Amino acid sequence: MTKNKLKLAILDMNNDQPNQGLRCIKEIVSTFNTDVDYQIFNVRANNELPDMSFDIFISSGGPGSPLDEGTWRKPYLKLMQNLWDHNKTTFGAKKSVFFICYSFQVICDYFQLGELKPRRSTSFGILRVHKTKAGKKDLILEGLNDPFFAVDSRDWQLIQPDLKVFKKHGAKILSKEKIRTHVELERAIMAVRFSNEFVGTQFHPEAEPVSMEAYFGEEENKKKVIDSFGEEKYAQMMDRMDDPEKIELTYNTILPKFIKNAIIQIKEPVMS
Repeated sequence: MTKNKLKLAILDMNNDQPNQGLRCIKEIVSTFNTDVDYQIFNVRANNELPDMSFDIFISSGGPGSPLDEGTWRKPYLKLMQNLWDHNKTTFGAKKSVFFICYSFQVICDYFQLGELKPRRSTSFGILRVHKTKAGKKDLILEGLNDPFFAVDSRDWQLIQPDLKVFKKHGAKILSKEKIRTHVELERAIMAVRFSNEFVGTQFHPEAEPVSMEAYFGEEENKKKVIDSFGEEKYAQMMDRMDDPEKIELTYNTILPKFIKNAIIQIKEPVMS
């Protein structure tokens, strides 16, 4: 770590499974290399966790059940609670955390924000995400269309929000999954602002067009999309890859805005 640079921890939740997400996160973080040095921690496979000296944290997506009681879970949640407590009790610089997909599910379950349940079928593809009233005002979604497009890959979902718990924590729902007028199922929560410093998305904001085109071009993944949505939807999704107003815009907006804002908050803290 370079002296005077901020320290950013990437928490790898992939449990040693192959993935594109970690590379994409590293690429985004690397664009801030004049201000930030980063280090990767293999949380689930190696029980690696950063200490409290880090300034910014990005916790990745990953496979499996978010209710997994592996040996990593208690230390991981203890770290999150320590970061939360630090932000609530410390004047000046705060610690910013972004949660992606699997990590989002884990922290939503920890805060008991609603019902975390398996989906009837996997949600998989490039899908529309709708902003809520709060989301339209939130920094990380600023500049995105409504609805905007994001890569979605999940077997679990957060539904039936407990609004009393949301109010207690000061949390806000920022986005929900696409409106489906022909399906009588509750729309899943796709992004939450837990606090000024804690924010997360159910979808993958780190996904970028080149890696996603390669990923969805693989036969196994192509079959998943066609089985779920049909060949026409698959073709439509592949057409969306290169559209600068779709996942490229999401890639260039959400995580970069989060990191930029975290840096500003640390370097120019508002005393309260």
